[in-house]
Amino acid sequence: MNEKALYKITYGLYVVSAEADGKSSGCVVNTLAQVTSQPVRLSVAVNKDNLTCELIQKAGRFAAVALDQRADLEFIGKYGFRSGRDFAKYDGPTTVRDGSGMPYCWENACARYSCRLINTVDLGTHIMFIGEAEEMEVLSEKEPLTYPYYRNVIKGGTPKNAPSYQAK
Repeated sequence: MNEKALYKITYGLYVVSAEADGKSSGCVVNTLAQVTSQPVRLSVAVNKDNLTCELIQKAGRFAAVALDQRADLEFIGKYGFRSGRDFAKYDGPTTVRDGSGMPYCWENACARYSCRLINTVDLGTHIMFIGEAEEMEVLSEKEPLTYPYYRNVIKGGTPKNAPSYQAK
């Protein structure tokens, strides 16, 4: 099988976040997707090893932002290549909270979503969370950051916890 065929599936890049028990974290994903329109429901797959996965389960909700093309490797690295277990991702002036108290970062984001968890699916290495959108907002008119733009223009890599990771 030629796994490069998976690169032809289009993705965006998002930061999914949650807070529970006084801890907050977020991680970069390429798996956020709208799955229904009435009501609006979104799904996202998060690696079980990520603190964000644990916090979504405890909080029963998650927030997400769609990254835009202003996001650089330093910004993406903060959320995608560092663990929330030993790095405070949501300390600072760019962190805000949605109506339910979930943290998100508006910097380098073109839209945001706030979801109440309604279902989970165990996928082995990841858990797929399905949430009903309670808040959605356009944050900028900048172009969304796609995975091909990230790979080909920004020249970013894929962490091992990502569903799209391929061992060399």
